[in-house]
Amino acid sequence: MDFLERFIRLPLDQLPFFLVTILIAFTVHEFAHAYFANKFGDPTAKLLGRVTLNPVVHFDLLGVLLLVIAGFGWARPVPVNRANFEKPRLMGTIVSAVGPLSNLLLAIIGAIIYGMLFGSGVLGNIGNERVITALMIFLPMFSITNFFLFLFNLIPLPPLDGYRILEDVLPPSISRKLQGVEQWSIFVFLLILVIPPLQAVTIQPLYLFATEMYKDVAGLIIELYLK
Repeated sequence: MDFLERFIRLPLDQLPFFLVTILIAFTVHEFAHAYFANKFGDPTAKLLGRVTLNPVVHFDLLGVLLLVIAGFGWARPVPVNRANFEKPRLMGTIVSAVGPLSNLLLAIIGAIIYGMLFGSGVLGNIGNERVITALMIFLPMFSITNFFLFLFNLIPLPPLDGYRILEDVLPPSISRKLQGVEQWSIFVFLLILVIPPLQAVTIQPLYLFATEMYKDVAGLIIELYLK
């Protein structure tokens, strides 16, 4: 166990909760991309079987392993052919945005459920201590992780959704210039992920902000019960 804990960033007793969180967060995120792309006239994802909530088709094994071990990873990206959209720029923006927005929705749901269980006293009245512990670990982790994924995916660097949104909302002349430096932007993105001083001014503030978002939503629900 000591050997595993040296390489896995999370405490082993929390790892199952994290894996369930990522399973749901990644699956819903990629499904949202695929669903709206298909609705807007691009059947690419549907033909590949990606318009589904089956996590198997959305998961990348290496991406998940790296997420657990190194703290960053990825799901299988949904292929989108914007040429099939009636309004490529508008619909492309929506398809890119619904992924992060799905994580925002999941985060709010998780925080509301925790706030309701805590504020109503249900959490304290559960007789099974293990169930209480599991809920107190899972729900905050689920909510904070999804708030973080919402914020993180809006960073305007490839291959994140924020970059694709930026491409679609900027004038075409500027978008073409962005494509010219896209390969270098990917290196910047990777450096942010692997260099601790860069993480400290980019990733860590996002995580702290995500934590505050969770506290604000859960706290608001708890307050409603206490009034």
